[in-house]
Amino acid sequence: FLASPTRQPVRLTLRSGCKRDGTLTFRTVHTLHDNGAYTSWGATTPFVMMQTFSSPYRVPHCDYHTTAVYTNNPYAGSFRGYGNLQATFAIEQHMDMLADAIGMDPLEFRLRNAQQPGEVSGQGMSFRSCGFRECLETAAARSGYVAKRRANIAARAQTGAVKRGIGMASMLHVGGGAKIYPSDGCGTILKIDDFAQVTLITGASEIGQGSETVLAQLVCEELGLPLAAVTVVNNDTAITPWDVGVHASRTTFIAGNSAIGAARKAKGKILAAAARRFDCEDNELDLRGGHIVQASSGEPLTDLARLLRTLHFSDKAELVMTTYYYEPPSQHQDKGFKGDVSAAYAWATQVVEVEVDSATGIVRLLEVTGAHDVGRVLNRLGLEGQIEGGVVMGQGYALTENLIVDGGVIRNPNFRDYKLVTAPEIPKIDVTFIESMDGEGPQGAKGVGEAPAICIAAAVANAIENATGVRICELPFTPEKVYRALHGQADKPYWKPCRPDAP
Repeated sequence: FLASPTRQPVRLTLRSGCKRDGTLTFRTVHTLHDNGAYTSWGATTPFVMMQTFSSPYRVPHCDYHTTAVYTNNPYAGSFRGYGNLQATFAIEQHMDMLADAIGMDPLEFRLRNAQQPGEVSGQGMSFRSCGFRECLETAAARSGYVAKRRANIAARAQTGAVKRGIGMASMLHVGGGAKIYPSDGCGTILKIDDFAQVTLITGASEIGQGSETVLAQLVCEELGLPLAAVTVVNNDTAITPWDVGVHASRTTFIAGNSAIGAARKAKGKILAAAARRFDCEDNELDLRGGHIVQASSGEPLTDLARLLRTLHFSDKAELVMTTYYYEPPSQHQDKGFKGDVSAAYAWATQVVEVEVDSATGIVRLLEVTGAHDVGRVLNRLGLEGQIEGGVVMGQGYALTENLIVDGGVIRNPNFRDYKLVTAPEIPKIDVTFIESMDGEGPQGAKGVGEAPAICIAAAVANAIENATGVRICELPFTPEKVYRALHGQADKPYWKPCRPDAP
């Protein structure tokens, strides 16, 4: 590696409380962040972590203190999940530990405390759409979580080095952008030529997440055109309008709403011109299949391309070219770190099954069963690809990836020594999409780009404990680390948290 920011290393201490009936009562968190030698985005990850500490479960009292320190290590930057993997790794293990302490099934414990639609968290996040309960119930049912967990506990005493475990973890993440700046908007320019070919000029950047396809789909839905009629331009900032950037699982939601806004303005312009030609009201017409049609019957009146040419070649030429800027109704956090920072929130539950070889410490990830609240499925193939890629990234975070820094020197600076997950190690993946139909989202959709990576490490930790009875609180779960933990040879991590304002 020549240069790369890292996912920010975090040491975290956590205390949680609940009543005997399983109701959560409080949570106290202290985190120490390795900022590296320079400041990039790593120091801002507590912005996301505090959302997980105060949700996705109802916590009436939450106290969070964080410290970021300069070290002689590579600097920490933004990374998929943006602090949420670290927070979820701790919170979801604690949920299992609390459930065990009061003798309650971990699924029942989570359901008892799960946030629901219409609730507002203590941090001021408003959950207008929330499929969290459905995610928990669906992932548990499809994986056989409850029965397998009990069976695995009973099987611990049996002979044999290889034990099987099942673990659950859930997450909340921003799904409609995140107002880390005063604005979180995106601009769009749309124009239609003589042959009803659409050029969509968007501020959103395509980095492999499939945004070009989704934006084209949304425009086609509004204008009644085939996908081939839309060309998306996003590669030249000299001509594209303003956009904040690619982060916070925001592109489908923010750029999608912007594209829809521009398409609707174009549609209004077209139907107004058609209404004048056919001597009727705008609302009596529609765009379908590349034609102007009667809205009530669907009867075609003229080709869209023909109408556009009459506009362009008339003595008072009229161009169908529109602009639109979408600003989400989210809020910038106040000085108390409260505010509804996203226009929508994504929810997910993932259940993993593992095999743990107590003779070698090797952990094999066998199967992942996920349920994701995506608002609405727009592009199923692209969505499945996002989930599968995120699962594999989370698998690497949980089991193999570890940048070894010794005295300021990286000891494994290449892919020979830095272990990435390869194809033979990828588990079976079963994903169900929960459609909560977010009212603000484009066609009801939410962002989901970061969500699938967030739960895996926490779920694997819970699965290892289910298989062996040993809880490991340090990542990654390498064979040596697991072996030492199983045989009582691991150093117990301890960090005495400090409060900067303490005397």
